[in-house]
Amino acid sequence: MTQAYAAALHSRRPGALPGAGGPPLPLSVADRLASTEHLGNLGWGEWDLITGEVYWSDQLYRIYERDPRLGPLSPADTDRLTLPGEVPLRNAVLAAFDRGERVDLITRVRVNGRVKHLRAVVDAARDSRGRPLRVYGIVQDVTRQEVDAQRLAEVERRLDAEHELAASLQRNFLPVPEGPIVLPGLKVALRYLPAGQESLVGGDWYHAAELRDGSVLLAVGDVAGHGTQAATAMAQLRHALRALAVTTSDPGELLGHLNRLTCDLERETPEMSATAVVARYDPARREIVWAQAGHPPPLLSRGGRTVPLERPPGPMLGVMDDAAYATSRFDFRIGDVLLFYTDGLVEHRHRGPDDGLASVIATVDEAVRAAPGQPLGELLARLRQTNPDDDTCILAARPVTGETKDLRRYLAGTSRTRR
Repeated sequence: MTQAYAAALHSRRPGALPGAGGPPLPLSVADRLASTEHLGNLGWGEWDLITGEVYWSDQLYRIYERDPRLGPLSPADTDRLTLPGEVPLRNAVLAAFDRGERVDLITRVRVNGRVKHLRAVVDAARDSRGRPLRVYGIVQDVTRQEVDAQRLAEVERRLDAEHELAASLQRNFLPVPEGPIVLPGLKVALRYLPAGQESLVGGDWYHAAELRDGSVLLAVGDVAGHGTQAATAMAQLRHALRALAVTTSDPGELLGHLNRLTCDLERETPEMSATAVVARYDPARREIVWAQAGHPPPLLSRGGRTVPLERPPGPMLGVMDDAAYATSRFDFRIGDVLLFYTDGLVEHRHRGPDDGLASVIATVDEAVRAAPGQPLGELLARLRQTNPDDDTCILAARPVTGETKDLRRYLAGTSRTRR
């Protein structure tokens, strides 16, 4: 029966089936069949195994790009069209057909030098012993759908590979410590809140390190976009800031250098932009000097009240080659808490930035009231809500003295309690 199926729709002997010498179909039915075949890009055929008569519809000839005057393909012609890699699958399906099963498969054939994907659905009218008497079925050209599906799968594979690369860049170049960072006169706690979708690996970054003169450099930045491009730019800006801090500790000058770097990167990758805030803490004076480049304002908690700092002028990075960044300064006192963050913390698709900022300010106030002596751990534990469409990087800092408790013991105790 293997050869019977192979020839079912592709061989022809003279006979009197409809369309092959028999009475024609009524016009209205023929028109409907033709419309259906055209819309579905499919043709149909029948093979009477008793008389040997075979019929192909007009669309089936068009699918195989064959002149109807030549009649249906012979089994040998069909074998020559089938790609070698499809033979095992076809043989398995033919064996299933011999067992009385209905056939539904997609195979690749080469027609006039082009590969086509053809779906064949074939069944048979059988006698009491299960032997086929009449084979009938349809063949549909699904080449476009299959090619589109393959392209989509390739795009998905590339996106998965890009996401994995971006995530690897992010993990390697932006390690987030589990506990606080102890710096001269400061304790700094960090948290990274990933986007709700794994594919949205962003360009958020931070920097917190002691400088050679004993001061402390703090920074938070955000590269627009997601994926490898954003993660790569994030790594470049973060490492550039670290290198530039050897030459100057002025936040305004550092942002100027980062802006020129971003402009150079933008020429290679059009429409790239970034925001950042950079601050230098002088532990001897207990003073912070800071500058910003189109970034959300840091929040300062003092005396139980949290307010956004008034931003000194400074455009986004990568917008103007010769941009200048002004600085501002303020005293950073014992009991104060300073919060740097990226816009994912305050911007949400279901609320405005003002509402988001107000919510974060309320959270800071609540955290400081709940744990006035050790507010950083409490604050990071409460700042859980993030924009599902964007990553968020949070840096919280407070001045400390030698009498200040080690925050690591507090965080460890809180962790055990929350379990």
